Amino acid sequence: MAEDSVQKFLIGDVEVLRIVEWQGPVAPARRLVPDCGPELWKEYEDQLVPEHWEPSADLAVSALQTWVVRSAGRTVLVDTGVGRDRERPGNPLFHRRPGDLPGRLRRAGVDPGEVDLVVNTHIHADHCGWNTHDVDGEWVPTFPHARYLLPAPDDRHFGPEGGYAGGVRVDDRLLYEDSIAPVHRAGQAVLWEDTHRIDEHLVLEPAPGHTPGSSVLRVDSRGERGVFVGDLLHSPVQILRPECSSCFCLDPRQAAASRQRVLERAAAEGELVVPAHFAGAGALEVRKARHGFTLHRWAA
Repeated sequence: MAEDSVQKFLIGDVEVLRIVEWQGPVAPARRLVPDCGPELWKEYEDQLVPEHWEPSADLAVSALQTWVVRSAGRTVLVDTGVGRDRERPGNPLFHRRPGDLPGRLRRAGVDPGEVDLVVNTHIHADHCGWNTHDVDGEWVPTFPHARYLLPAPDDRHFGPEGGYAGGVRVDDRLLYEDSIAPVHRAGQAVLWEDTHRIDEHLVLEPAPGHTPGSSVLRVDSRGERGVFVGDLLHSPVQILRPECSSCFCLDPRQAAASRQRVLERAAAEGELVVPAHFAGAGALEVRKARHGFTLHRWAA
């Protein structure tokens, strides 16, 4: 999919737009998903190549993208990417990255001033970066009229209350100070816990493990269902073998349990699974299999 093209589909009466900022090889496959050994990637090669794995270099293929959800008359953004010119010394791919999510949104017919809600599925650098932008040397909310829905456990963990995730990574403090704290100061942050219903079609639910507050956004409209799973999934290999967590999961066992639970429901109820980082078609249906799940049908 070309970076500046826009994929659109419907889940009942809910319209979904996919805004891709970047996609390509991101990391060695077995570094990204360390519990999946080379034999598993090889076993599923026909389902992973070329959109999700480059076997010659053993590189996982990924995407940075934002999902726009139009529901009940409101415009909702699901995650906001890396942002522009952020200090992220711990991640060369994100460090001082140029980007233009607002421009891409406008070209897709979405005015940043008309965004009603921003959902951060969790607080990581590639999900909150465009929460804010630089105005005369100050970070201010990019979406001036939006409420920002932040999972409270992540806000506690990554913010000053949790010592900026215990001070293990300098990037966590930088992220909180440039992408989360300004939203609080502007009075636009809404912390939620347990579950949070947005409207008759949309509800947020916890799915911890990747981070303490990792969450999913469920869609239910006119008998059709979808689930935006954030970083429960980084690669389709984790659908085929859901016990395999990514190297970024703070609690890999809890993440695997959340992934299994969410995929079980998606398979049983025919939910469209919409991950944060899949390249290719970006979203798909799954079905139950002996070891895990199968990749049933990709979104058009």
